[in-house]
Amino acid sequence: MASRGAAAARGLSGALGRRCASARAACGHAARGHEAAEPHAPVEPGVLDMILRPLESASDFELTAAWLQLKENSQWLDFGGNRQAVTPALLKIMVQRQTNFIRVYTSYEDDAPLGIVALNNVDRNMRTGTLWVVAGDKSFRCRGWAHVAASHLLTVAFQELGLHSVNTWTVEHNASRRGAERLGFRFIGRQRQCHLIDGQPYDRLLFDLLASEHRELDPAGLAALRARAGATGAIAQLPAHAAP
Repeated sequence: MASRGAAAARGLSGALGRRCASARAACGHAARGHEAAEPHAPVEPGVLDMILRPLESASDFELTAAWLQLKENSQWLDFGGNRQAVTPALLKIMVQRQTNFIRVYTSYEDDAPLGIVALNNVDRNMRTGTLWVVAGDKSFRCRGWAHVAASHLLTVAFQELGLHSVNTWTVEHNASRRGAERLGFRFIGRQRQCHLIDGQPYDRLLFDLLASEHRELDPAGLAALRARAGATGAIAQLPAHAAP
């Protein structure tokens, strides 16, 4: 009999595959319809230019590991075992673990990875998991991509996996707190002076989100998010404990 974790891995993989296929079909339909539509015809609700896919090729693992090794990213992360960065080899191990679900997010037009979004510590018995996101490609930062990727993965977590509660954390003074709050996460407390950056201890701010509280972005919400991000320069990055 397959373990619960193995079933969870298959369930999430299949769910993401179905969502990606649906997104492609919907986007294709919307594009064909737009050719004959009025110039200001409304966009079909729920169609967003975002795809989540597994890490597959050697270049995927090398690129994402390189992002995670950058100090501007790694200083906010904690992979356990005294690790704040990972190698391509360790990433390959992580994606095979039954409780780790790591995906790269891309635009519909280009399959090149833009960043990483993941659920870790998924517990199908307690129906919980931990979300983390890292924006990789600098040219796509501050434009809402990481936020949309996180929103999509939360939808899968709650609707497909049946999770009841997802948590995340950020380091104090990091702008990613605003990203967590825009996703609907609620502040539940702080872990004091437990995160070192250049030898200086900082608090971790703890958040959680219930299935009943999650609202996925629609096209209007995405446009508003991008407008706000462009005006404020906020970075939508949610560092979290991502034990391999």
